[in-house]
Amino acid sequence: MQGFRRGTHVERLEIQVFLTLAEELHFGRTAERLFISRARVSQIVQKTERGIGGPLFERTSRRVRLTPLGRRLYEDIEPGFRRIEDGIARAEAAARGVDGVLRVGFLGAAAGEFVLDVIGSFTAHHPGVDARITETQIYRIIAPLRSGEVDVLVTQFPIDEQDLTCGPVAFSVPRMLAVPSGHPLARRASVCLEDLAHTKVFACVGEVPMYWQEHNTPLRTPSGRPIERGEQASTLQETLALVGAGKGISPVGADVAQRYSPRGVAYVPLEDADPLEYGPVWRSADENARIRTFVQECSQVAAARRG
Repeated sequence: MQGFRRGTHVERLEIQVFLTLAEELHFGRTAERLFISRARVSQIVQKTERGIGGPLFERTSRRVRLTPLGRRLYEDIEPGFRRIEDGIARAEAAARGVDGVLRVGFLGAAAGEFVLDVIGSFTAHHPGVDARITETQIYRIIAPLRSGEVDVLVTQFPIDEQDLTCGPVAFSVPRMLAVPSGHPLARRASVCLEDLAHTKVFACVGEVPMYWQEHNTPLRTPSGRPIERGEQASTLQETLALVGAGKGISPVGADVAQRYSPRGVAYVPLEDADPLEYGPVWRSADENARIRTFVQECSQVAAARRG
């Protein structure tokens, strides 16, 4: 890439360092953003200033700020360099086959919020992707993948199907027990899996694998007592309505307790149950660069959320 003035050759990293330091006005944060050392940032800035022939930054022990020369240079080159960077990113995405339509499904509110975060980051990095989002329901937990309605689904594990591939766990939520507000369990500070034997637990209706249902509500308590199935429900809203009507109880995620407060329903922590885990799932035969890139973005967003 040609330099700031005739006869001066400037590397891409030098421009990135200059622009990033001009935005951050902090050597440490600039180094973190570019994944290089603070000393390297300082060396590159000094080299760039020698090439320009004048100081671009005023540096003291307390602060860093642009000189008038540095401010003018930033305003002159920043728009053009960002366009070049965006053009390179789009070309790389097209070469990898990332551009195009990606249909993403999600199950539940927590998965929906996660998908929105991932889509925001994903499309920022890959503006050539047309991401379309669809909410799925428990009674069709796998069907949207197999019917081709969605290309990738962020859903509740476990999913153990020969034709489907599961990505890594993206996030988890603690379990709660939804009970009628007048039920004796509603007055407890917490409950355990043994308490599921006291009242009928709702069963899932529809295309829901039995292993998935038993993972959420086992057939027996840890001591071996049977857990009786009650009425069937096909959606979360239907389940909560039945709970509010006093028809039974249902394990749910803590995200449900945070977002839904229907009349007649109380939530109690289910202390000895493993958290509910969520992650991406896709059709093995249809895996492509677009799906792989989305799954990678899921992992990056998940890591950022964990801090």
